[in-house]
Order: sequence, then C-alpha cells, then structure tokens
Amino acid sequence: MLKQRTIKSRVKTVGIGLHSGRKVTLTLRPAPASTGIVFTRVDLAPPVEIPAAASAIGDTRLASVLQKQGARVSTVEHLMSACAGLGIDNLYVDVDAEEIPIMDGSAASFVFLLQSAGVQEQDAAKRFIRVTRPIEVREGDKVARLEPYFGFKLAFTIDFHHPAVDKTGQSYEIDFADTSYVREIARARTFGFAHEVESLREMGLARGGSLDNAIVLDEHRMLNNEELRYGDEFVRHKILDAIGDLYVIGHPLIASYTAHKSGHAMNNALLRALLADQSAYEFVTFDRPEEAPKAFLPQLQPAFA
Repeated sequence: MLKQRTIKSRVKTVGIGLHSGRKVTLTLRPAPASTGIVFTRVDLAPPVEIPAAASAIGDTRLASVLQKQGARVSTVEHLMSACAGLGIDNLYVDVDAEEIPIMDGSAASFVFLLQSAGVQEQDAAKRFIRVTRPIEVREGDKVARLEPYFGFKLAFTIDFHHPAVDKTGQSYEIDFADTSYVREIARARTFGFAHEVESLREMGLARGGSLDNAIVLDEHRMLNNEELRYGDEFVRHKILDAIGDLYVIGHPLIASYTAHKSGHAMNNALLRALLADQSAYEFVTFDRPEEAPKAFLPQLQPAFA
C-alpha cells in the first residue's frame, strides 16, 4: 500500500520571522501515523498545539496564520509546501515565536531540513482527498478552482504591471506526475515592492524582510544583486505558496488547481468551500502503488522531490 510518512529524527534551525523580525528557533520532530502536521508554540505556558487545518487559518494578510486559543503561528505556507513536496504526512513542528522563520524566502531550506532528518515510511495507509466535482471561488477578477484530476497539477497566472515582472512569465503550469518539486518549485523566493515596505511595517508586517530573504522591486527593477533563480520565479513562488496553502487541509489532494491572481485568503476560502460540500470530495487510499496517481508513487519520489 501507499504509506504515510514522517521524518526519522529530530532536526532544528534558527532564523528570523519575515513579518515579526524576531529570532525564531524551529524544531521538527517525528510524529506517529495519522497525527497530521501539528504546530506547537513551545514558548507559551502551557504550550499550545495547533494542528494544521483549513478551519484553523485565522489571518491571511501576506501569510497563512494558524490560530487557536489566542495563540498564533504565522507564515506556515513555505514549510507546509515543503512537506507536501516531500510527501510528509505526520510531523511535530515546535516554534518559540509566533512565526515560522523565513529562511531565504523559499521552501528550499525546509526541504533541506526534512531531507537531513530523513524520510520514514509508517505502517499506515496514506489518505488522500480526491476532488470529485469542480469547486470555485471568485472575488472580482480573482479566481481559484479545484477540479477532478487523477494526479496533482497546478496552473497559476499573476498580473503585476512591473517592468521586472513583465520580462518573466506571468503564467506557469506544473504536473507532478513527471516534474520535480525540489528542482522546479522549492527554490522560488517570495517577493515584494519597496514602496510598500513602510506601510507594511506600520501594520506590524515585513519587519524582518531583507534582500537576503525576498526579491525586492522598486518602481523599475529588482534591487537584489543576483539573478533570478528561475526565469519565471515570481509566478513559481505563487505556486509554491498555493501548494502550502492547500496542504493545510491535512491530506494530499488528488485534483487540478487553477488560479488567477489568487492568494492566501482565496486559497483558504477554496479549501473551506470544498470541505463544506461533501459531494465534492472523498477520502481514498491505495492498496497497490500501481493504482495510485504517478505524482505520489514512492518509486518516483526522487523525480517528485
């Protein structure tokens, strides 16, 4: 059968919160089968556990924020994206601040941490959520959609009228049946505009942002003294975010995701709309790997990862 996965050993890192600007210690620990991904604010007394769930997302201003009993864990999307990309079902995430560290602004550091800890299969069937009919949310010209597809693929279109972004692709599609998450998505960094930084900081956001953990744009160009990691890194990062946002549902999705100008709020609204319609999805497992979508087959994991 296709089995659930956790990590083999504990691993720890220290970084800065993108929005809080605070030093953060992050520890990842193996979790038993069927635990899911559980975030714990270990700096609180008593510590507060917040399982990743669509219903636990309480704030989506420039990040996905898990909330419970007044406790928050912000900017979970990059770590969740890495977990999705490596097929991690169960994980304890201990954090001593209200935000996951931003690292280099992509998911690459989290992929490295998880791979360093090692991936461990568990004696329990991996449970998928298979979308059985289309679900869509709209807000003006923004749209996010899930529809049936025997695999996992994403298509995203951005619309930023900026010289540096216009030079790159504003649309990207990826199908994980034959494409690598680590090679093609994980290294895409978050990005922002210099003229927005001051107003964001007045709102208590972006206090830890720098050229080391984000692509920063002025009115005409990119301010970072380095090349883009991908020719279309901007839209690929939006797909990286979407993968993480979707994974808070608690299980891998067997579906096609399509979005135009979507973000954390709309991605979460899409998950809530899906879960609210029990006719739109079903839970499935696979007793034989050959029956599963190629995107999730363990023997293809090196290509997917």
